[in-house]
Amino acid sequence: MIAPGEPRRVPDGPAGRAAAIRALRDGAIVALPTDTVYGLAVASTAEGGIERLFAAKGRPPDRAVPLLLADADQAAVLGRLGPAARALADAFWPGGLTLVIPRRADRPLPVALTSGGDPEPPTVGVRVPAHDAPRALARALGPLPTTSANRSGEPEARDPDAIAAALGAAVALILDAGPADGGPPSTVVDVSNPVPRILRHGAIPAERIGAVLRAAGLPGPDDAGVGR
Repeated sequence: MIAPGEPRRVPDGPAGRAAAIRALRDGAIVALPTDTVYGLAVASTAEGGIERLFAAKGRPPDRAVPLLLADADQAAVLGRLGPAARALADAFWPGGLTLVIPRRADRPLPVALTSGGDPEPPTVGVRVPAHDAPRALARALGPLPTTSANRSGEPEARDPDAIAAALGAAVALILDAGPADGGPPSTVVDVSNPVPRILRHGAIPAERIGAVLRAAGLPGPDDAGVGR
């Protein structure tokens, strides 16, 4: 029985994923497992969904939310994958790599999903996670705006109990896969300019990023990352 103010919990699996897809289509916020910690997702087409996601987290509206993808083909729906992006995606997806790519001009997205703009090109952050649940949901619904399942500034939630305690009724449904594996967050690489730039160090070491780029005959990355 669900206590008042608690999200509904369903086990990860075909039935649970179907329930999560229905909730997302209805515009609700869903907590889902990823290959690191749990995330909070909304459907990109849900009216007011991004705003509800920001409100649930208490997240500043000037920080863009990345999108989780089913596969690399979905990235091309949102933005342009140049040679560096394709080399890194081939090497590290599915996995702990977020790519910041130039956004397609013919694909309108909510402001909260993009960064840059005059004079810099508008960009969007995308990742194919190494967990089948978010990939399955993105396959059904399209790229999923997703952020970590916690209130802004608080520790990231790694199990459903922590999500329920931190976020309560702001989350409609938790897709319960047990405790998350944890580990470092994804490495974030901006590939929107000719020289790739590491914006955040994480699961994929900078040395491996550089090795893949050099093997493809491309320049290695500049390093702007903090918090190594």
